[in-house]
Amino acid sequence: MQSLFFLLSLALLGSNCQSSGSAGTPPEDTLVKKTVRTDTVPPPAPLKPYTNIEYLKKEILTAAGGTKSVIFNSSGTKLYAMNLEGMSVYEFDQASRKISREFKFTPTRGMGWDYNKSRPIASFQEKPVEACFSHGDEILWVSLHNADGIVPIWVNDITKNTGRPSAEQKTKPVTVLYPGSAKKDSFHVPLIETGKTPKVIARTADSKHLLVSNWHSRTTSVLALDNTSYPFGKVISEVPVSAIPRGVAVDDKNGKSYIAIMGGSSLNVVSNSTWKSESIMNVWSSPRHIVMDTSGRLFVSYNSLGTIACIDAATGNQLFTAKTHAQPRTIVLSKNYKFIFVTCYTSDYVDVYKINNDNFEKVASLPCGGHPVGVDIYENNETLEAWVCSYSSGSISIYSFKKK
Repeated sequence: MQSLFFLLSLALLGSNCQSSGSAGTPPEDTLVKKTVRTDTVPPPAPLKPYTNIEYLKKEILTAAGGTKSVIFNSSGTKLYAMNLEGMSVYEFDQASRKISREFKFTPTRGMGWDYNKSRPIASFQEKPVEACFSHGDEILWVSLHNADGIVPIWVNDITKNTGRPSAEQKTKPVTVLYPGSAKKDSFHVPLIETGKTPKVIARTADSKHLLVSNWHSRTTSVLALDNTSYPFGKVISEVPVSAIPRGVAVDDKNGKSYIAIMGGSSLNVVSNSTWKSESIMNVWSSPRHIVMDTSGRLFVSYNSLGTIACIDAATGNQLFTAKTHAQPRTIVLSKNYKFIFVTCYTSDYVDVYKINNDNFEKVASLPCGGHPVGVDIYENNETLEAWVCSYSSGSISIYSFKKK
C-alpha cells in the first residue's frame, strides 16, 4: 500500500511551481475560444522508495550577481537560475554542472525598492525574481521585479518567441548567449502586466491558469493561459489581499489556492473556480513561502520567527512546527514528500528535516555562505541533490545526499 501511495504521489508531482527569493536591492526583511493544450511532458519513471538520506558532499558553481531563485524542469536535466542583479536567466545542465545558455535581458531604467530603508530607488526594470514552467516545460514564466509584470520565454523552441513591440503589447528584448560560442539569438517576449513588484508565480496542473503575487500592489493576479495565441496569457482576475503577499500554493484536487500574506499573519484562501477570496486562515507572523504535499498538508516558512510549520489545509490547524536558523526563506519538498529543505538567509545555513507524522526531525544543518535564498531538488534512484542559490555571492551550492 505504501508503494502504491508513493507512485501516486509522483504522478501528482509538479502540479504547481514556485521557486524562491526576495528582490530589489537588499532582501525582504521582516480567451479566446481555442483548445488550450495542457502539459505534455510524460511523468517521470517511478523512483525507488527510500526512507532516509545521508549527506555526502557539497559543490559550488558560479552563477551571477544577485541570484534569487532556481527551478528544475520536470525531467531534472536543466536548472534555471533567476539572476536579479545580473538581469538574466542561466540555464545549467544538471549532469555537467555547466551553463548551457544565458537569456540576457536588455536593461531599461525603472524604479526599484530599498528593503532596508523602505523607500524607492533608481534601478532597472528587467530583474528576474521567480519563475514557473507551464505547458510541459515549454514556457518559462519569469517575474520582473521592477517591470510590473511577467514574461513568457519559450525555452525549448526559441523560434516561438516572436513578439514585436506595439502600441497594444509591451515587450522586452532578450538575447540568448551560448558560453564558449560566438552564436547569439535575439527576440522580444511579451510583458504581461500584473501588478507592482511581482514575486512568486504558480500554476494549475492543467496549465490553464497562472497566479502571480504582487508585493507592492497587495494583490494576486490570475492569468488565463493559451499557448496557441500570443501573448500566451491574459489577466482575468485580481485578488486583493490585506497586506504584502508572497508565497502561493495551488491545490488542484480541492480547487483552492493559498496565498501567504508575508506582511501579516494569515493565508488567503482563493477559489479556483471563481478566482475570488473565500476565506482567511489565521497563522503565525510573516508567512513567506508555502508548499503542499498530496495529503492535504501545507508547509510554511515563517521568515521573522525562524520557524517552519505543517498545517492541515482543510481545518487550518497548525499540526507541528520546528525552529530553523534565522530567516527561513524558500522551502522545497523531496519527491516522496518525506523531507523538507529550508534556506536560512541571514544565518547562511540550509536546514534539512525529515517529515514524520507529528514532527519535523532534523537531518542536517549545512553551512551555505552568501545568504542562501532559493532551492530546488534533483533526484535519481540513488541520490538527491539540493541546488541552492546564494544572493550576495552569486553562487549555487549543490548538496548531495545518498538515499537509504
